[in-house]
Amino acid sequence: MTMARRVKGILFDFGDTLVDFGQPDVASVFEAGARLTYEYLQSLSKLLPSFVAYHRRQLRALRWNYFKSKLTRREFNSLDLLGRLATRMGHQLTDDQMLELAWLWYEPLSRSASVEDGLRDMLRRLGECGIKLGLVSNTFVPAAVLDRHLEQLGLLELLPVRVYSCQVGYRKPHPDIFAIALHRAGLEASEALFVGDSLRADIFGANRAGMISVLKDPAGRHNHDPIRPRHRIQTLRELPGILARYND
Repeated sequence: MTMARRVKGILFDFGDTLVDFGQPDVASVFEAGARLTYEYLQSLSKLLPSFVAYHRRQLRALRWNYFKSKLTRREFNSLDLLGRLATRMGHQLTDDQMLELAWLWYEPLSRSASVEDGLRDMLRRLGECGIKLGLVSNTFVPAAVLDRHLEQLGLLELLPVRVYSCQVGYRKPHPDIFAIALHRAGLEASEALFVGDSLRADIFGANRAGMISVLKDPAGRHNHDPIRPRHRIQTLRELPGILARYND
């Protein structure tokens, strides 16, 4: 069946959609990130409390800011959080040092990341065919850190439109974050697929924005949920087939 409106772009969720993180031990990941930042500050000859006290302060601040973001539906930026913690310890850091601190905090999680076989080639072919590509992510990780990770994965240049909630302030499913991404991509909502793994943040948000929602659900966990995507896929390799239904 051929659909009436051509699809001109695809926007992706980041974690567990475009990039798979598996099931990391979150507590261990945060402790490893804290250890790396602690050692980095030591290398800069900064005065520090014990690692246990340092890590406890980070976790307390992170949990509070995350809780507040859920209540207010506004995102925070962990770069600001790390900056406030550094100031309280009497540290004066350059912008480059702050970004390195943020990267080291995230780096243990990046080690668990993987992408589907053939993803880069598929995105490259879609881009060469004129399909506009981008991502929209709920994240308190600074944009520069996630861009660095995408570059390591060979995806950065393939996704010219990147909208991070920590930059724009809004979290999916807020309509404004989708509107910002569509505007930057030069797309109407009805011309864009949105691919994500979260029914609430991705599918409900995309449906409300008027986009064509695609749920990535490899295990079929959401087959009976009242939030309904337009399409369901198990792997991103199925996307060209969906595009063909609209554009052939």
